[in-house]
Amino acid sequence: MQKLEEDDGEQQQQQQLKRLREASEESGCFRIVNHKIPSSLMSEMKKVVREVLDLPMEIKMRNTESSPAVVTWLPPRSTLFMRPWVSMIWPLLNLCAPFLLNWISPLTKELYAEAIHELAIDLGRMLAKRWPCQFRINKYNFTPETVGSSGVQIHTDSGFLTILQDDENVSGLEVMDKSGAFVSVDPWVGTLLVNLGDVAKAWSNGRFCNVKHRVQCKEACIRVSIASFLLGPKEEAVEAPPELVDSDNTRQFLPFTYEEYRKLRISTKLHAGEALQFVRINP
Repeated sequence: MQKLEEDDGEQQQQQQLKRLREASEESGCFRIVNHKIPSSLMSEMKKVVREVLDLPMEIKMRNTESSPAVVTWLPPRSTLFMRPWVSMIWPLLNLCAPFLLNWISPLTKELYAEAIHELAIDLGRMLAKRWPCQFRINKYNFTPETVGSSGVQIHTDSGFLTILQDDENVSGLEVMDKSGAFVSVDPWVGTLLVNLGDVAKAWSNGRFCNVKHRVQCKEACIRVSIASFLLGPKEEAVEAPPELVDSDNTRQFLPFTYEEYRKLRISTKLHAGEALQFVRINP
């Protein structure tokens, strides 16, 4: 897993772009360091996210809609040792439904949303394009009885890329390397972790790695993470651009929309990249 820095110099940008592509092809997972998001803002966002997740369930369940740009509380997953999380669709500027505004400062959510959105678009511009995004916060309630168990099953992300502000105090995230072994991704204060998903693999004509990962319970404590997903085209199809297709690397995937692929993963219950076999050309 490589560490990448943002830099405005043209030569440095070319070097960073080269490293970004190498990381995308080799592991599909890397950290962004020296980014433009203030550490104070990341800390404040983590603080208010924790406060929201700790609200009584009767307050959180006042909002049960699942339409775009509103908060949805998913039911607890007892087998995964998780408390409910929040899921909502971009734009991130509509980060919270009205009933949550009493707990999250509008300024905090807007500043964080703008900063993460800018970073996501910067990465997307270098690797793909501007596509819809989703925001999710997770709270893992690990107990002594769950130590050594999985908090989240092995999976790949369905979209193009995920920007994760992981818990700076609690480890647990593991990614699979090329040998099939899981490697622990230790917390690193002030950085952001990026994972590439299934759409990235299809869009790159198989060049990019859709990294398999999981969350393991390593200690009895609460772990909180903030994830922003760059998904895929809202209407047009995911399709490798012509410059990524040639005689040595012929087109590998049929065109598909993100929504079609999301439903395919759900219907087949294949969540670790296996569903891509159904959109392969001559599988």
